[in-house]
Amino acid sequence: MPSPHLRSPLSRRGLLLASAGAAAALGLTAFPARAAHEPRPFGRYGSPAARRTPGTLYVDPHGRGDFTTVQAAVHAADGTGRTLVLAPGVYRETVSVDATRTEMTWIGAADDPRAVVIVYDNAAGTPKPGGGTHGTSGSATTTIRADGFTAHRITFANDWLRADHPGVTGTQAVALKVMGDRSAFHHCRFLGHQDTLYADTTALTVFARQYFSHCYAEGDVDFVFGRATAVFEHCHFRTLNRTDLSGAPYGFVFAPSTAGANPRGYLVTRGRITSEAPDAYYKLARPWVPSSDPTARPSLVVRDTWLGTGIDAAAPYANMSNAFPWQEQRFAEYRNLGPGARVTVPGNRPQLTDEQAESASRAAYLGDWRPWKQQTC
Repeated sequence: MPSPHLRSPLSRRGLLLASAGAAAALGLTAFPARAAHEPRPFGRYGSPAARRTPGTLYVDPHGRGDFTTVQAAVHAADGTGRTLVLAPGVYRETVSVDATRTEMTWIGAADDPRAVVIVYDNAAGTPKPGGGTHGTSGSATTTIRADGFTAHRITFANDWLRADHPGVTGTQAVALKVMGDRSAFHHCRFLGHQDTLYADTTALTVFARQYFSHCYAEGDVDFVFGRATAVFEHCHFRTLNRTDLSGAPYGFVFAPSTAGANPRGYLVTRGRITSEAPDAYYKLARPWVPSSDPTARPSLVVRDTWLGTGIDAAAPYANMSNAFPWQEQRFAEYRNLGPGARVTVPGNRPQLTDEQAESASRAAYLGDWRPWKQQTC
């Protein structure tokens, strides 16, 4: 997403970056990777000597699995329906799943997603070895193109920090870019600053469905964005503090770029939004109409969700471009609670009617796909 500022802060997660320091910077020190002598790094999910299924591969940074990196396991998991079990640890690498590896499942072997972390530190403006820069999509730590992808209890992170790169203007740094249809994430975490979670599609004409259940995402600028049809249920979104800006707004939680032909974009239901920033320093959303699709009509419904003091209740929406005012997009709310949900200026807070809210449901958005019935692994 476009950056409104050239420089930004060192967050609470950015004091340490390398090796073990990365875990501390991401708030993971209370959930360290299991020691190398741990006899069961994969918990109840088997081991290379006793595979959960013939198609299961095991990944462990200490060498007790089939592979020590996630990308090596992905390369080996060709075809469809393969499972990767990830032992606790910090996997500092970029990972890409191409479109041929359909119906893949990744399982974090620990009970807490903070124990299994895939992290890297590219930004849009980071130079590539062959010349040029990565761009927003290329900055992603993990990129998923295949349909039918599912992840359980994994942290996806990008710990690139603006304050360490004051000369870089491309400050977008994606933790996860997911484009496949029927992509589900259960009890996962998405950590970054700008453009943390890119819930997108492979093409303008593809209406990819995605489901995020009991997940956590944090960031500052447009940190949940893209054109997917995505349902966020029981998710926690947290806005970060900034020390480089003298006033509001610090950023925006959602920046959908829904294709105009797609009747449904982002649905946030039964979640919560908290903040470590001053009161009213964040907008709930702004519409993204990219230059590649000037006919986009961003769509966002936030319902039955608790909005904390960090959200500007009087003016929760803003324009990304004055050529595409938010009032002409598809933004609406329904039965939200909390100080950030107070309707003080009715014209700034479009609300669904009870009848309209009936179609703002996970079933309506996801159609014949029922990922909430397959949350156990």
